[in-house]
Formats: sequence, C-alpha cells, structure tokens
Amino acid sequence: MGELERLLEVIEEIAAGRYSNDIMDLTRPEAPEPVRSIAEAMGLMMVKVEAREYRLEMLIQELRELNETIRRNAVATVSAMANALAARDTYTEGHAERVGRIAGLIAEELGLPDEEIERVRIAGRLHDIGKIGFSDRLFLPHEGKNPEDVIREITRHPTTGADILKDLDFLGPALDYVRAHHERPDGRGYPKHLTDPDIPLGAKVIAVADGYDAMTTDRPYQKGRTPDEALAILKNGAGAHWDPACVAAFERILPKMLSAAPIPSCGTHHP
Repeated sequence: MGELERLLEVIEEIAAGRYSNDIMDLTRPEAPEPVRSIAEAMGLMMVKVEAREYRLEMLIQELRELNETIRRNAVATVSAMANALAARDTYTEGHAERVGRIAGLIAEELGLPDEEIERVRIAGRLHDIGKIGFSDRLFLPHEGKNPEDVIREITRHPTTGADILKDLDFLGPALDYVRAHHERPDGRGYPKHLTDPDIPLGAKVIAVADGYDAMTTDRPYQKGRTPDEALAILKNGAGAHWDPACVAAFERILPKMLSAAPIPSCGTHHP
C-alpha cells in the first residue's frame, strides 16, 4: 500500500473516532511530501481532539457527582421532613426509616436491579410525607372508628405526598410508588382503587413493609403484634390486600431481618 493510500485510510479511521498511533508512522523524516505534512497536521489535530474529549469526560463526571450530591441532599431534606412527623406522632417515630429499609430488603430478595432497589428504598422512606399536611387532631390518641372527614383526610396523604415530591425529577417512578402504596390487588385500596395489574411493583413492596411495621408497633388504638402474628396476617391477606410475591419474599427475609439489628420488629414502641 502506498503512503498516500495509507494516509487516507488513517484519516478515515480518525474521522470515525478510532484513534491510533498509526498516523505517527507517516510523520517520519523519510515519508514523502505532502504526506508527512498532512500526517503531522492530522496528528496535532487528533491530540487536540483527544484533549478536548478528555476534558469533556471530566466535566461530565463532575456534573454526575454534582447531580448525585444534589440528589442526596434533596432526599436528606425531604427525609428530615418525614422524620419531623415524629414530633407530632410519637407512636410512628422511626416508621418511615424502617419501612424504607424493609422495602429495600424485599426488593433485593425479588431480584430487582440495584437502581430499582434504591428507588424502592427511597420511596419507602418518603411514603408518608403527605401526612405533613394532616391537621393536629389526626395525631391525637383516639379510640374506635375515625369520623368520615378524618378518613377522607387520611386517604389523601398518598396523593399529597406525590405532589410534594413531584419537582424532584430524579425520583422518577418512585413518585408512583408513594402515590400507590395504599392500593390493593383487589381494588379496595386508595386513592384510585387500582387493581393488581395497575399497581407498580415498588408500591406493592412498600405496602408489605408498611403493613408489617404498622402491625408490629404499638399504636394508640392497638398493641403491636409479634412478628409471627404480623406475618400470618400478611399471608392471610395475600392476593387481596397485599401482593403474594411480595409477601412471600418478605417471609423469606424475615428470619434474617429479625437477627440483624437495628430494624425493630417486636410489639413494642421503638424510639
């Protein structure tokens, strides 16, 4: 192959983004003109392009790190808001954190991708953020059934929570998990009475984690149940109240969860 043909071939490779040191072979003193001059110019151009690409990659990495910092700070801020609910309702102190952790374990047991597990975990931590808008009387000890107006306010909290979080674009599908975590496979949940096919899996996972933690924690209207009692209720309600696959996954992780602190799981109030 002649020097000119080789030069054209190398230039085509460079134009396609496939850089190599082949161009330098054509800059040696014995290379004929104008091949050598063109090769030297192409080599210099290639070096400049590579430098710019490297700088661009560095900028992209810095942007990724900045976005991750913003994401973490935003989640931490909203989580702090969710944890502030404990100041109004000491019976649910730590509930959001526990639900997030349990939901993450269930999602992992289901074999979901790491990114999805993180979304489920975050949505679990934020699932009750809509309760910030509750009136004070909803946090007062009570007995018996709630009045209808109180029930209406309670059933709005998933939608309110999703509305609070809607501007955090990085949450993506996690917003739907917050909105749908009180939906049921049989369509008797709220706020939209979705049936099984329309409920996001992440929301089904959180529903099981939420149900378990609520049942095993003392509340003004009930004493917390034992882990075995709560599991029995979950299994009995699988298919109607809770997703069967999520309940089964929870049952598999429960022994490990109970033996691994610090997720509280007994029928007492936990600070």
